Amino acid sequence: MFDFVHEKKRLVQIVLAIIILPFALWGVSSYDKSGNAAEVVATVNGIKVTQQELENALHQQQDRMRQQLGANFDVAMFDTPEMKRAVLDNLVSQRLLVERAKAAKLAVPDEQVAQVIAGIDAFHDGGKFDKKRYEAVLANQNMAPMTFEARVRDELLGQQMQDAYAQNGFAANSVADNVIRLNEQQRVVSVSPISFQSFITQAKVDDAALKKYYEQNSNEFQVQEQAKVEYVKLSVDDLLAKVDVSHEVVRKFYDDHLSDFGTPEERRAAHILISVRAAASQAEQDAAKARAELLLQQAKQNPAKFAELAKKNSQDPGSATKGGDLGYFGRGAMVKPFEDATFALKVGEISGLVKSDFGYHIIQLVAVKPSRILPFDEAREGIANKLRQQKAADKFAETAEKFSNAVYEQSDTLKVAADLAGAKIEQSGWLIKGAAAGEPWTAKMLQAIFNDEVVKNKRNTAAIEVAANTLVAARIREYKPASVRALSEVQEMIRQKLLRQLALELAAKQGKSTLEQLQGGNKPTLSWGAAQSVTRAQHGSLDAGLVRQIFQANAAKLPQFVGAETAQDGYVLVRIDAVKEGEAIDDAKRARYVQQLRQLTGEEMSHAYLTDAKRQATIRVTLPEAVSKIETKE
Repeated sequence: MFDFVHEKKRLVQIVLAIIILPFALWGVSSYDKSGNAAEVVATVNGIKVTQQELENALHQQQDRMRQQLGANFDVAMFDTPEMKRAVLDNLVSQRLLVERAKAAKLAVPDEQVAQVIAGIDAFHDGGKFDKKRYEAVLANQNMAPMTFEARVRDELLGQQMQDAYAQNGFAANSVADNVIRLNEQQRVVSVSPISFQSFITQAKVDDAALKKYYEQNSNEFQVQEQAKVEYVKLSVDDLLAKVDVSHEVVRKFYDDHLSDFGTPEERRAAHILISVRAAASQAEQDAAKARAELLLQQAKQNPAKFAELAKKNSQDPGSATKGGDLGYFGRGAMVKPFEDATFALKVGEISGLVKSDFGYHIIQLVAVKPSRILPFDEAREGIANKLRQQKAADKFAETAEKFSNAVYEQSDTLKVAADLAGAKIEQSGWLIKGAAAGEPWTAKMLQAIFNDEVVKNKRNTAAIEVAANTLVAARIREYKPASVRALSEVQEMIRQKLLRQLALELAAKQGKSTLEQLQGGNKPTLSWGAAQSVTRAQHGSLDAGLVRQIFQANAAKLPQFVGAETAQDGYVLVRIDAVKEGEAIDDAKRARYVQQLRQLTGEEMSHAYLTDAKRQATIRVTLPEAVSKIETKE
């Protein structure tokens, strides 16, 4: 238990910081229920949700998805009313959870709020919570600590309400056994595909069919607007290559921030814990203390056997098996009485009894890692890079507005903007409207290029942010309007498509006829593939629909036959030869399934609760008008 707290404390802090800080810092512009001049996009039982709050929440979701998907991220997926409505729905759910939690008289103690805030890295200085930094970060977001703390409290309240359902799902062992049996049952099958390829020569497509398809599906042959552009880029990365920092400046930064280059002292300790609850009776407390004193006497008589004593007697299951070893830790990682005692010991020395909320500890100091200051020669390159990045960022911020103004005010040339950026005017290949192709041709950049003003009046685009600290402006050099490809260009493609469709239909007709024969007891000549086993979860080479048929077939009398049309082959026949039940269900497997089923039922309960809460609430939404005004960020 004690070991778990030590090992997991940092993980808990990181998770809480990720969950709470972004929303709290950016999503509370309308937290005051009295409202303000901001445009309201929804009300939840009279509580307002503003357009700014919705926009901030959308941008947070974008940032999370960008981190998860990396190069596969496409901002266009967020630029839809459906996505914006989904984000708003999530804000409404949060409002309702907090309201319901307060109505149920749930509470979050001040200590828990303080613990969460203290664990947020953004408020740390030198690895520890710093009140001045905390206040400065909030002030930078125009937020008072009281407002932030109220939001954290509400977030924890809402989570309590959701967890009351999500973490209390139920699944009986009998249900789990049935699920295991169904999930692990195997059916042994053989496959005989009827390929459409053999029917291609029977399919015929005339010119009238080609023309009819062309006229009815002209959208397939639409060619979007295309353009070649010249463009100029202002990027902090490009500026970085032109920035230099002198040795003297680097040295001064090192001397002025010496504390930033140190690692604090860490100590490695082992302990024996005799656990007793803080609220235990005096008799229980006395008994635990008496046992701990006996062990202390034995440990001091023979310090070399401390690990052996810990293995046999310590009631901390996380460290007892390791001879009480807790590994290295610094100040702030352990409860204060334990920390104070550990940092007062010499290597090899054993403490007296140390009382904490966990019980009585006997501590042996195993080793010490002294604090260390990183030498200047080792820190120099990192400092230089940091200062170069800072100078480049400052230069970018200084130049960005001038760059944006230049492409707007000198709208018939990019030369002025290129001079400001210290960059060359570059040329693109053909760009297609709506076909984003990564940086710099993002969806937003293409939207700017194919704007009527840019196309018709040959103006510069605005300076568009295509990535963090990267602006691009462009102007069209060559342009092709949208058009439909001529029938003569696409008729062969149409012919092949129609031939395939007809061949697929002929293969399916043959397959269905053959299946009827098999199910009627006849034995047409077929080539069956090697036997393979499938389960409901593992389909092998078969698609999900066909596997569903396999498991719906009556296996009382075998073989059984099923079949289905497929786009890949034409038609696939399947012979079911045998059924294999899964292995005997042991307690460990049952426990895993029960846990998963409980999680699923808990999630369903939580979803049902929220649905009911929304049905009973008075929710007014002004979408889609407000949503149309929200811009996604690249």
